[in-house]
Amino acid sequence: MKKNLLLLILSVLILFSSCDSNLGTEVENHWPQAGVTYEIFIQSFYDSDGDGIGDINGVTKKLYHVKELGADAIWFMPIMPSPSYHKYDVTDYKEIHPDYGTMDDFKNLIKEAHKNDIKIVIDMIINHTSTEHPWFQESQKSRDNPYRDYYVWAQKDTIADFLNKKTITLDSDNIRQWHDPGQGEDFYYGFFYGGMPDLNFDNPKVREEIYDIGRFWLEEVGVDGFRLDAAKHIFPDDRPEDNHAFWKEFREEMSKVKPDVYLVGEVYDMKEIVAPYLPGLPALFNFDFHYTLLEAYEKVDGMLLARKQKEILDFYNAITDDFIDATFSSNHDQPRLLNSLDQNPKKYKQAINILMSMPGAPYLYYGEEIGMLGKKPDENIREPFVWDIKANDKGRTTWIEPEYSIDDTVTPLAIQKSMSTSYFNHYKEIIRLRNTNRALALGDLELYEESIPKELMAYYRTHDKQVLFVVHNLSDQEVKIAAPEDYSWPIYSYGMAEIQEGQLRLPAYSSIILEK
Repeated sequence: MKKNLLLLILSVLILFSSCDSNLGTEVENHWPQAGVTYEIFIQSFYDSDGDGIGDINGVTKKLYHVKELGADAIWFMPIMPSPSYHKYDVTDYKEIHPDYGTMDDFKNLIKEAHKNDIKIVIDMIINHTSTEHPWFQESQKSRDNPYRDYYVWAQKDTIADFLNKKTITLDSDNIRQWHDPGQGEDFYYGFFYGGMPDLNFDNPKVREEIYDIGRFWLEEVGVDGFRLDAAKHIFPDDRPEDNHAFWKEFREEMSKVKPDVYLVGEVYDMKEIVAPYLPGLPALFNFDFHYTLLEAYEKVDGMLLARKQKEILDFYNAITDDFIDATFSSNHDQPRLLNSLDQNPKKYKQAINILMSMPGAPYLYYGEEIGMLGKKPDENIREPFVWDIKANDKGRTTWIEPEYSIDDTVTPLAIQKSMSTSYFNHYKEIIRLRNTNRALALGDLELYEESIPKELMAYYRTHDKQVLFVVHNLSDQEVKIAAPEDYSWPIYSYGMAEIQEGQLRLPAYSSIILEK
């Protein structure tokens, strides 16, 4: 009995000793520079009133989930009135979609979120409106209507050569940009599709309307910032300098009412195209991170992602140190990560280890923390969150019949909480590790330059006096390398990775983090 008690005491001492090596184990909020943001599609999140559609009060009720997970902010996909389920075609920029609740509901959500040190970011869709927006309804009435110039119109004979032009881009497979509203003579421009007419930002009145909308949400409603949809397409692709200038002006106007306003832009392109947006949009989504992560697993090439990330960070740093690298491993436009990784649980857990141990301000898509599934079309990437077994899940939304994330394929959150090896508890653990180690959140990235097997990804994270050595084995075979000198016992190990007789033993899809 005494022997067992002694072993228990020794185990506890070792645990606390390991924790103490983290230069303080207090959880820190590193948002926006390196904090964790949780993306929510309200429609699918939690239904508080039984109508089958997720709502704002449902999110308020589940704020503790976001807090428990360790996220510092929430990004909401569109919340404004719209005729579509996804709501990326707005009909009223200063209201809440009635399916989601009221403006008072949303203000209460913000108040409760702020009490819990959670920031609120909303999707702002200003490249285009819905054809049902009052501005467009007026615009199509006649050529001399006061709202005509709020959109881009052209007579049929002046754009004849462009009517059937196919324009395929990284963020749109639309084959037609000019659309006939049924008049037969005048056509309007809509980059994404006919139901989303582009606003005309050459018109000063349009720009002022947009600035006024931004002020409204920052001053009167109290949001902390905006995710700017289709930021690359404010002006046509052959006018990039005008895009850059607009976002600088937008940032200046928003900063007048909220000096610390957070702006994250969706500029879906290579780093050379993305970088000039930084003066206007200090946070930009890193699409290369997502795609290179998947490519690294496909090719079993560990350093592929590390080198790509180092290349991007060095490129941006040469331009400005005022930028936030918004990294992500999945979002509402991409197949669910577990599907992209062959539904391999070990790969899946390791992928979040990589995201959380890399530099940047990582975004998490709702449901990834429980291993939700989904493939195109987009509706099936946005299926209802699985809170509990169906018989007990009063808050599960029913607006769509899920095809991928069902009880037979996804273990509900309520059950995962009690499973030590669940996806949810794994996510919690690695996020907490990041939030208690400044080197993981804020540290510089240095590549491990020694010769190592192709399967391994290895790098250093350094911040002040803390130096961490991070290694991931992206293969399905065990790999060993010499353990670096002057590093203590691991502060984190996944997949039975360990130091053994002067070597790092890395089983399939394992990760290890050592502290110097």
